[in-house]
Amino acid sequence: MARWEPGARERLSAAALELVDEQGFDDTTTAQVAARAGLSERTFFRHFADKREALFAGGDRFEAAYVDAVVGAPQGASPWAVLVAALEGGATFFPDERREHSRRRDRVISSHPALRERELLKLAGLARSVAAAMRERGVDEPTATLAGESCVTVFRVAFERWLRPDETRGLAALQSEALDHLTGLAPQAPGSSSTSRQECSGS
Repeated sequence: MARWEPGARERLSAAALELVDEQGFDDTTTAQVAARAGLSERTFFRHFADKREALFAGGDRFEAAYVDAVVGAPQGASPWAVLVAALEGGATFFPDERREHSRRRDRVISSHPALRERELLKLAGLARSVAAAMRERGVDEPTATLAGESCVTVFRVAFERWLRPDETRGLAALQSEALDHLTGLAPQAPGSSSTSRQECSGS
C-alpha cells in the first residue's frame, strides 16, 4: 500500500512554482519538483499527470468559489444580482495575503506558451461552469452564456490590476469597479440617469 504523504499535493505544487520561476518551465523536470518537495517522483505522479498540471493545482477550488456563489444566491434574484454574487464569492479565493503568490504564478504562467494556453482553458471552463449554474437557476439563453463570459472578463480585468505592484485595493473592490465600467458601456436614453448595479439587481 502506498504511504500517505500529508500535504503532498500542496508541497509538489509549491515546489513546481518555485523551480519553474527559478529555472524556466522547459528546464524543470518532475524529478526535480519531487526532490524539492522532499517526495519521490512516484508520489508526484500519484497526484499529477505532468509538471504543467502541478502549476494548476487549486483550479477546481478557484472555479468553485464563483460557481458556489451562483448556486447559493437567493432564489428569485435577477441574473445580474447572481453575477454580482458570483464575483463577490470568487474574490474570497484571493485574499490580500495571496497577492505575492499570485504575482509569482502570473509571472510563471506568462513565461511559456503552453502555460498561457492552459490558463486560457481554465478561464474558458469557468465561463462554461458559471453559465451552466445560471441555467440550473432557470436563466435563459443567451443570458446565461453572457453572464459566464462577463464573469470571466470582469475577473481578468480586475485580476490584472490586482497584481500591479502599486495596487493596494482588494480583488472584490476591483471587480466591482470593472463591473461598473461594463455597465457604463450601455447607452442611456436622453434624460435618464445611469442605471446602477443595485437597480439592475432589483434591490
